[in-house]
Amino acid sequence: MQQPVRISPSILSADFAKLGEEVRAIDEAGADWIHVDVMDGHFVPNLTIGPAVVKALRPHTAKPFDVHLMISPVDHFLDAFAEAGADIITVHPEAGPHLHRTIQRIKALGKRAGVSLNPATPAKMLDYVLEEIDLVLVMSVNPGFGGQSFISSQLRKIEAIRKQIDKLGKPIDLEVDGGVDANTCRQAIDAGADVLVAGTATFRGGPERYAENIGILRG
Repeated sequence: MQQPVRISPSILSADFAKLGEEVRAIDEAGADWIHVDVMDGHFVPNLTIGPAVVKALRPHTAKPFDVHLMISPVDHFLDAFAEAGADIITVHPEAGPHLHRTIQRIKALGKRAGVSLNPATPAKMLDYVLEEIDLVLVMSVNPGFGGQSFISSQLRKIEAIRKQIDKLGKPIDLEVDGGVDANTCRQAIDAGADVLVAGTATFRGGPERYAENIGILRG
């Protein structure tokens, strides 16, 4: 069953010169989770932050840290991000040789496990792991950079995964990341998403606009 919509602002679009303040501001503005995009310049064409930054940000909010690992090989870094304060750790099937083993390790660390699907990665990749995970993240852009346009073909994938989750009967979060704004948020929700990641659309206009921006996305 589709759950109430939650907003997970991506700090990729925050002011990195005052990241702690930005995290506190989006917390106070009504963010449900804090989305942390981790990129290695190898699995995706960009380089962002590591466990040390996650650890430094942890005291600034009690909201769940929704950590999306766009790194390969990913297994070597699971423990470090768990220890740094991640609450949800999401990985890509292509980022390691044994997805099921990766999921098992995340769960053994006491964290919620997510699997992310790139635009060309089919929903079928979830067939034998869906019942083991807590979250599915559908990328509605090709990962690596913020500010990209929503790829509308991913709406069919969201719909297909929504059906899989409902058939399973387990409360698995269905998250969408990429090009989510005031226009596309409703399309994603109508397709079955219940968690929206938004960077540019959340942080646009500065802290005085964050609450309004989050409210628009929530619908």
